[in-house]
Amino acid sequence: MLLFVIRRVIMIVPILLGLLLLTFLMVRFGGGDPAAAMAGDAATPEQIAAIRDQLGLNDPIIVQFWTYLKNALQGDFGVSVYSNRPVGLDIIQRLPATLELTFVALLIASVFGIVFGTLAGVYRNSILDHFVRVTSVAGLAAASFWIAIMLQLIFSMELNILPLRGRLPGDIPAPTAITHFYLIDSLLTGQWNAFWESFRHLILPAVTISLGGLATIARFTRSSVVASMQSEFATYENAVGYPKRRIVFPYVLRNSLVSPVTQIGLLFGAFVSNAVAVEAVFDWPGLGSYLVAAIFAADFNAILAVTLVIGAVYAIVNILVDLAHGFLDPRVAERM
Repeated sequence: MLLFVIRRVIMIVPILLGLLLLTFLMVRFGGGDPAAAMAGDAATPEQIAAIRDQLGLNDPIIVQFWTYLKNALQGDFGVSVYSNRPVGLDIIQRLPATLELTFVALLIASVFGIVFGTLAGVYRNSILDHFVRVTSVAGLAAASFWIAIMLQLIFSMELNILPLRGRLPGDIPAPTAITHFYLIDSLLTGQWNAFWESFRHLILPAVTISLGGLATIARFTRSSVVASMQSEFATYENAVGYPKRRIVFPYVLRNSLVSPVTQIGLLFGAFVSNAVAVEAVFDWPGLGSYLVAAIFAADFNAILAVTLVIGAVYAIVNILVDLAHGFLDPRVAERM
């Protein structure tokens, strides 16, 4: 298992380099001038040219990429045009908000997706099964930003039971920073008002992000449960009179979880991507809203740094998913 982890960590390096190079080329040749954005609308051509020379934008593209790569390996991502602060500091402050939102959304999608998928598979062709399949298609088809706006209109503006935007109301201070996850920090420090408000602010954006993943997990879980229920061991146990719940838990469910766990790992990256639009709608102070602002500001350094961080987090989560595979299926662990 240790050798497997080492091999996967080594494999991450060329993947991140390729991701960084691709993003570097897309940003550099995709339009926009970082020097002009940094100089401002009132800058003269001479001032813009001086900034371009200072930033090394007149160097050959290979030299620019090599310089950026060396600085990035040292933790120096440059200064953000959008915030006029070091990009690394912006990422450190905003990454916990995105991770907290993503993990809560993933928890919602995983729990409800596995439960609904299991019930649909066990009671195949029932009304519940048809309902799960129809709602799964609807969840995959709906755009996340449209769902976000609809949830805001219903639960914030019409019913007025959940906050419209933000991570905490302005009159409640952030909990004492320990993990930088508001839910966890407020629990550890006993700041119950901050916990309740941060939980209320999380509900709408987390549900918005989770719906597509919930539908995917439910569909894969249903297919796996149906296949396991038709296998020889399930047929034998049913023939000798075992109760259905004894067959489903833990035998059928454990054999059926390998495929959904794979989807959970893949969905993590999709959730981070969906967070870009959702955070902008809900004014969530995470990497997504920061990336949107950086794109509009032609913030070259911020775009590259956020892309690199998201890629690294995604790669780490996939390693954890492979380890979970080994735990659920010993045959996978032997091949590792």
